[in-house]
Amino acid sequence: MASAEHPTEHRRVPLRQVIRPTLGILAILLVFNYVLLPQIAGARKTIHLLSDVNIAWLALGIVAEIASLLAYVRLTQLTLRVERPGYWRLAQIDLSTTAVSHVVPAGAVVGVGLGYRLLLRAGVPAEKAATGKTLQTIGSAVVLNVILFVGLVFALVLHGGDSLYGPIATLGMLMIVVVAVSGALIVRRQSTIISIVSAVLNRLPRVDPESGARLIAALATTLRELGSDRRFLRQTLIWATMNWLLDAFSLWCSVRAFGHSLGPVGLIVAYGLANVAAALPITPGGLGVVEGVLVPTLVAFNATRGIAILGVLAWRLISFWIPIPVGLACYAPLVSLHDRTPLEEQPSEEPTDATAESPPIPSDPTPPEPKRPTEPERPTRPGAAG
Repeated sequence: MASAEHPTEHRRVPLRQVIRPTLGILAILLVFNYVLLPQIAGARKTIHLLSDVNIAWLALGIVAEIASLLAYVRLTQLTLRVERPGYWRLAQIDLSTTAVSHVVPAGAVVGVGLGYRLLLRAGVPAEKAATGKTLQTIGSAVVLNVILFVGLVFALVLHGGDSLYGPIATLGMLMIVVVAVSGALIVRRQSTIISIVSAVLNRLPRVDPESGARLIAALATTLRELGSDRRFLRQTLIWATMNWLLDAFSLWCSVRAFGHSLGPVGLIVAYGLANVAAALPITPGGLGVVEGVLVPTLVAFNATRGIAILGVLAWRLISFWIPIPVGLACYAPLVSLHDRTPLEEQPSEEPTDATAESPPIPSDPTPPEPKRPTEPERPTRPGAAG
């Protein structure tokens, strides 16, 4: 066989594939050393708070986080607009992408790419998978910024002018406007946008410009459906909002477990700022960045430093660390079990013309043994039978 004559050669791993993970690990260690360790040291001074922790609130926080993940799965199901795969297969895919996004830098981008490939493996058409993931990612980010913007407006009204709130509210509103204008241009100037995107992609190595054109066309179709189908738009906004608010409620429960009740404005502002900062491709899942933003923001909204530290660490355990092993456990069967090929890609089992006209091949190739000549029957004499 060819494989025996030409053994597989060991391919050299490109240097950039080694440097990127190494830099990511160094960034994690740097953030852990300069952000997490000082906060953990502060938590040691308030270790007595652990003796008064309310387990019921922590349990409710876990339930809220599970509900948040399930709402995100439902959002995935809505944006794909396909009957298959089923809800629980999509849950496996979303949990897998969540786990990957928590362990690699720029995890959100890597997670979207992995989710796209897993959707293709599950039988989702390529255009549906690309459009669904794009709409889900952008729509979810817009909803988060709207929630943060509303929280900042109430913070400005209730707590007076703050030098921090104004610029953040302006940036959040600017992002919303940019996304809205981009969506309008894609719908109304589809051919122009496709030409621009194709020209840009044509300059990039190993990139198919047609893929960008198909993505823009599919995204324009989906946006038109959002505009014409109010029920689809309403359900998408509801499930995206529920995903964020349930996750924020899990944070509230985690802080409440240590004896402090956050107000709605403080919760939304702290949660929104932390998640917007987590989108920066610095560390996996915003590790260290989220904690570095949440703790001082909660302290600014009247939480003691000890309660803020322990509450944030408890919430990160629920929302960041626990989903990693769960997602990896979901990822293993998705890779090991080969999904069924879509019907349009399955080879036809009907015989072709060549096979239909060809004679059957005998199972035994040995030619049959020639028959021996038989002797002619002798005529019977009349009266012999009697």
